[in-house]
Amino acid sequence: MTPIAIEYLTFAATLGISAGFSPGPLTTVIVSQTLRHGSREGAKVALAPLLTDLPIIAFALLLFSQIPEPKFLLGLISFVGALFVFMLGLGNIRQKPIEIDGGDTRPRSITKGLAVNMLSPHPYLFWFSVGVPTILKADAISTTVAVGFVVSFFVCIVGAKMLIALIVGRYRDFLSGQVYLWTMRLLGVCLVGFSIKLLYEGLKLTGAVAGG
Repeated sequence: MTPIAIEYLTFAATLGISAGFSPGPLTTVIVSQTLRHGSREGAKVALAPLLTDLPIIAFALLLFSQIPEPKFLLGLISFVGALFVFMLGLGNIRQKPIEIDGGDTRPRSITKGLAVNMLSPHPYLFWFSVGVPTILKADAISTTVAVGFVVSFFVCIVGAKMLIALIVGRYRDFLSGQVYLWTMRLLGVCLVGFSIKLLYEGLKLTGAVAGG
């Protein structure tokens, strides 16, 4: 495996794990379903990104394919992506313990997960500003690298959210503990580093610095 392939896979894994463990509507539903109905129901909710994000990726790829010379546009989008990833990293560094509350929920876990993820702006913002532009850059190197980026991201985000369901099912205090907090902070530092790289790539693509 080439160094550039490892870099893309590492980036995808960091994004996936960070998004998987970060608090948000989907994580809340996973925790709630797990506490009310067990880890299996929480794991069903964790599948939501796999089912909702693929159509978003397809649409974004189709949209970008209609642009004759997307290089400069990708550069501008890289700036947005850099800011988005930086804010994700900053949010991780500032992460607070998650208060676990089972809530009053009923089954229909997959339906709830799909609804929550489809109505959230985060998947759309991520794939249009970071995910798909990165896929296109990776595809310019190798289609295998591009596919690897997508697979790595989904394995990590779905795996992380399933792990939340399993851990909450057995150790409900994990999300309010120090191990979780320091894991999120470490991921946050990594994301800030990647945001700087995205910013530099944006500068290259727009011709602001040499090498674009």
